Amino acid sequence: MKRINEYKKLFSVEGVINLKELKTTYRNLIKEWHPDKIRDEALIAIADVKSKEIIDGYHFLISIAPETKEAQLEGYMATIAESKIEDYRHKSMTMELTFSNGDTYEYFGVNQKFFNKFHKAANQNNFAKRNLYHAFIYRKAKKATKDE
Repeated sequence: MKRINEYKKLFSVEGVINLKELKTTYRNLIKEWHPDKIRDEALIAIADVKSKEIIDGYHFLISIAPETKEAQLEGYMATIAESKIEDYRHKSMTMELTFSNGDTYEYFGVNQKFFNKFHKAANQNNFAKRNLYHAFIYRKAKKATKDE
């Protein structure tokens, strides 16, 4: 959640993410912070870091935007219905699940207590279906590769 809030603050997003507004803000921030636009040598390194943060934030916010989630909903529903959880990790309020079809999703705002319940569940797939999949902000972190 911290990451979401930091990026929303960077892009001045309040409430629901609007892709059109996000794109406009992104373009303006990149124009302002692109290292090639900076003449002061001392600020070039700062601008380089800031522009990378802007790019990362833009892609991240796009991935959790309602429009993006709606466009990917069919694939998400197929993954959670047809694929088993093969691997999982938890770090700093983010839980990452890798499914048997090779897709990986991140769930944000998952605290340690919830993760412990998931970890100790007799059937983690059923626990996730009842308590995780539709209760947390999520995004697709990795797509299945054809080699898998």
